[in-house]
Amino acid sequence: MSGLARKRRLKKELGLFEVYAIATGTTLSAGLFLLPGLAAAEAGKAVVLAYLLAAVPLIPAMFSIIELATAMPRAGGVYYFLDRSLGPVLGAIGGMGTWFALMLKVSFALIGMGAYLRLFVPGLQVRPVAIAVALLLGVMALSGAKKTGAFQVWLVTGLLLILGLFLGGGIAKLELTELEGVFGQDWHTLLATAGLVYISYVGVTNVASLSEEVEKPHRNLPLGVSLALLTAIVIYGLATLVMVGVVPLERLQGDLTPMATVAEYVFGSWGVVLLSVAALLAFVSVANAGTLSSSRYPLAMSRDDLLPRWFRRLDKRQTPTMAIILTVVVIVLILLLLNPVKIAKLASAYQLMMFALVCLAVIVMRESHIEEYDPGFRSPLYPWMQLIGITAPIAYLLQMDRFTGLFSVGLIVASLAWYWYFARGKMVRSGALYHLLLRLAEPRVDTGLEIELGHILREKGVREEDPFDEVVTQARVLDFDEPDISFERLLRRVSEMLSAFLPATAEELEAGFLSGIRIGATPFSRGILLPNLRLFDIDKPLMVMVRAHKGVHVEVTDVHGGRAPESTVFCLLFLVSPEEDPKQHLRILAQIAEHADTDDFLRAWRRARNEQDLKELLLHDERLLSLRLRPGSQSAVFIGRQVRDLSLPDGILIALIRRGSHITVPRGQTVLRENDRLTILGEPSDIQRLQRQHDD
Repeated sequence: MSGLARKRRLKKELGLFEVYAIATGTTLSAGLFLLPGLAAAEAGKAVVLAYLLAAVPLIPAMFSIIELATAMPRAGGVYYFLDRSLGPVLGAIGGMGTWFALMLKVSFALIGMGAYLRLFVPGLQVRPVAIAVALLLGVMALSGAKKTGAFQVWLVTGLLLILGLFLGGGIAKLELTELEGVFGQDWHTLLATAGLVYISYVGVTNVASLSEEVEKPHRNLPLGVSLALLTAIVIYGLATLVMVGVVPLERLQGDLTPMATVAEYVFGSWGVVLLSVAALLAFVSVANAGTLSSSRYPLAMSRDDLLPRWFRRLDKRQTPTMAIILTVVVIVLILLLLNPVKIAKLASAYQLMMFALVCLAVIVMRESHIEEYDPGFRSPLYPWMQLIGITAPIAYLLQMDRFTGLFSVGLIVASLAWYWYFARGKMVRSGALYHLLLRLAEPRVDTGLEIELGHILREKGVREEDPFDEVVTQARVLDFDEPDISFERLLRRVSEMLSAFLPATAEELEAGFLSGIRIGATPFSRGILLPNLRLFDIDKPLMVMVRAHKGVHVEVTDVHGGRAPESTVFCLLFLVSPEEDPKQHLRILAQIAEHADTDDFLRAWRRARNEQDLKELLLHDERLLSLRLRPGSQSAVFIGRQVRDLSLPDGILIALIRRGSHITVPRGQTVLRENDRLTILGEPSDIQRLQRQHDD
């Protein structure tokens, strides 16, 4: 990936706590502080079961969104997933509609503060306060995802602490006799009420639109979102249990400030103040996270020419300034012109449709058999989980009133109209669904989606279980200084070397490498060629690294299909991997390309002094330390000791030892000597600590 492309990407600033806080903060708001009183008016004390049942249809959508987000961590969430899987038309419907629905919910949260503020300031004009808060949150979003995420952590931490106090006091005051009737409601009423409170949970998946900014998305997204949903289920279940077990039902039914009412029963007047503070934290939290999440939709859509190019611009903090400004302006207009309290509920119906399409997207992506589709998390119980996720929202939608259906249809028509007017003809992509249809007719069809997913693989890097470091440190190295070496001779030498370790003849290996070069499946860029193939019946990947000082002439076809006749290549990295694990092969290949395709790599490659320097170029990052054992230095404590006797942090590995002109992979009994140069690998924090300890 070029440096320019990297600059257009958002910075990865969100860790596990930020993901959890954003997902939790978009969930614990109106569903807890406003809706329970309305739901109790419908289902009575069975409101407890209604809240638990409401979470069930979200689970397939949550698993599906996490899978797609770990495979394609890009800004835009549902829009990006639907566009790349089902095509630009459905992507436009998903992007425009979901963006608008999210902004309606932010407006709803800001207006929702009014019911609690009026407990202390009767007659308060809520809209000016809501607009002021919206503008402040917009300024916060302009400062970057890291600061917004940190603010979100504080909001959610304060909210959870207050709710923990509330639940502790409330459970102690429970009257078991008041819980009679929790199971006394008919299924029709119970399911209808579950549909009413379903909107309480849908915000948990909004963090997917920020997946491009998440560190280690394969770990932090599944864990953060799952913990957020579990937190929401527990809090909703216990809070509604306290409500019906402490407050008389007739007092709870229709109450617009149910949490404050319950707090008054449990703690007295100071409890009302405490839970009102919690409500304000909750509503500001959902508005903060919603503003940040929804602002990524204009960014993603402008990258695909569905919106003007202005919205893809990033400022010096790598923040989409124009996208945030547009989102905040629309939120303010909604607050001024519409009734978000009513319409935000209708927006949930649109999200139900999107969740069904997201589950369909997982099926399409998997069945298209695109090798570059490599999610860090795979939804369990496939495809039954997705089939439930498709049918359950449809069942809910069929129970909704006509106005809700018309609202959803209106959003679809408006999205299609915009696509037809603005984007048709500009967007020439085809989604995975098109790829799937072609695959049914042809054995091999390369599309732009494969190339795009390949770039994403490079950005994500290898997984912890991938033997990338082992492949590099144990690679064979060939150094050619001949001026007239031919590619055919070089390829024959490499194939003969590999045939001694692989269940294939030199001729078969040579043919395999040549085939990839001729059909354009071999990555090539700026004097670097990555020939690769996969074989059955091998246990682990192997690599041969070739440096041609004077260059070697190769006729290649690049990944974009363009020919570069007689290109001069100085670096050739031959990779052979097990056929049984194509995803790992692509990840390792992508990681090699990520290291090699930089502005200074080839210059450093040609100037490297020895084999160890060459290997360190591919390993060079925050996980690597090169250490020379010199008498009188801090590293002298290693001299004369066996590798297995060294006191090194867990996970630290001495990968290579250079002794004079000889380079070896050490064993436990290897004795370290004076002037040995060690290549040490490990976690960044451990490497930094070790470097400080042995810094001369």
